[in-house]
Amino acid sequence: MQKHIDDFIKHLRYERNASDHTLRNYESDLVQFYDHVAPPDEKGNRRSVNLRDIDHLTIREYMASLYEQKKKKSSIHRKVAALRTFFRFLCREGILETNPAKLVSSPRVERKLPNHLSIEQMVKFIETPETETVLGKRDRAILELLYASGIRVSELVNLNLTDIDFGNQTLRVKGKGRKERIVPFGEHAKKALQDYLGVRSELMAEADPEKLDAAAVFMNYQGTRITTRSVGRMVDKYVKVCAEIHHISPHSLRHSFATHLLDAGADLRVIQEMLGHVRLSTTQQYTHVSMDKLMEVYDKTHPKA
Repeated sequence: MQKHIDDFIKHLRYERNASDHTLRNYESDLVQFYDHVAPPDEKGNRRSVNLRDIDHLTIREYMASLYEQKKKKSSIHRKVAALRTFFRFLCREGILETNPAKLVSSPRVERKLPNHLSIEQMVKFIETPETETVLGKRDRAILELLYASGIRVSELVNLNLTDIDFGNQTLRVKGKGRKERIVPFGEHAKKALQDYLGVRSELMAEADPEKLDAAAVFMNYQGTRITTRSVGRMVDKYVKVCAEIHHISPHSLRHSFATHLLDAGADLRVIQEMLGHVRLSTTQQYTHVSMDKLMEVYDKTHPKA
């Protein structure tokens, strides 16, 4: 079974252009299922598994074990989706005739409304980093750019210098499935970026020449490309400093970007394009968030409100 998992991951990588994050999740979910149907012994050996013996009851039994482990519904939903895609691939390759996961219903997952900040809170939060230091300038540029462009943190950390067009104030971004899109950014982000890039060489000077990634826009104090985890820690640090702002993540800046555009009257299709969403339904979650704005306008303007 491991060989089929490896072949499937190669298919996702080379034919579907899946991101490294997606590949890790699929592989982890499938190996967990493999551990369930054929647990390794103390030496790491497994009994052989005939894929044709795996049916919908096997998968339901696996789901039951996940519930017993008190896994979240969202996690179980993802694992079932991974199995469904994996077995579909095996059917396409002629290894199986039917997809056993098709007969298994995924748990219903309640979609949480995106967490976002008000415009006033966002301005206050972005201005939290002290810009007297190199890292302070970098952090300010990161926060400004995340809010100005709405790009994902994974897209931000993968930005190269050649992806920035200061003349047109646009970014060339590689999104999910390595699909490229052009995203605009404003004057505040432009200034913060230029301030940071003016001192970026100081971070490069600290780097081990063998590890230096000179193409990267955002670097850590060692002169290597910053990671999504580092951005998360950075945001957490400023949340603790900034009063009245709690429970936000780097992704909250993306949510705030979309919500504020929608509140200002931006077309949903335009927001979809800037966010890099494949389906409009994904972008439509922000219409629920903006109901607060709608009710506020209604209460202020309707004579019988």
